[in-house]
Amino acid sequence: MRAGLLAEFADADALLAAIPRLVEQGYVAIDAFGPRPVDGLDEALRLPRPRQNWFVFPVGLGMATLGFGVQWFCNAWSYPLHVGGRPAFALPAFIPITFESAVLFSSFAAFFGLFYVIGLPRLHHPLFEVEGFERASHDRYFLAVDARDPRFDVAATGQALGGTGPLRVVSFGRIG
Repeated sequence: MRAGLLAEFADADALLAAIPRLVEQGYVAIDAFGPRPVDGLDEALRLPRPRQNWFVFPVGLGMATLGFGVQWFCNAWSYPLHVGGRPAFALPAFIPITFESAVLFSSFAAFFGLFYVIGLPRLHHPLFEVEGFERASHDRYFLAVDARDPRFDVAATGQALGGTGPLRVVSFGRIG
């Protein structure tokens, strides 16, 4: 979202009431900002379910397999030690490192994957230039419509946002 229109609301209920009105008019590239989580906001914005598990699980499974394979190679194949009649390949001894390698690399995949999916680090955004947008972290709720939305027209979208009862509607970024 590099440009578009932004509507400011005093409370979460007004924000939640405005979203369905925009969605029924055909707007799809909309986003909301607020100081606290709002119940029902994900459903109102029709956000897709997170897809992080589709890359976290395979990374964890692969790294668990790699951790198990390294232990097997080192202890049973490359340099077997026969101590006290114990077998070189004892599965129970390999389980803790296998589990820990899965947990460690799954957490890395989740952490860095989340950064990739949400586009961080983003040090500057055109919304930061909007006067009063810093109140999104204190006491105001904002609804933005992206200029790349197929239905976006400055006048029509401004009128649609204005019809939802915001405190104000402003533009951000370079529209056009």
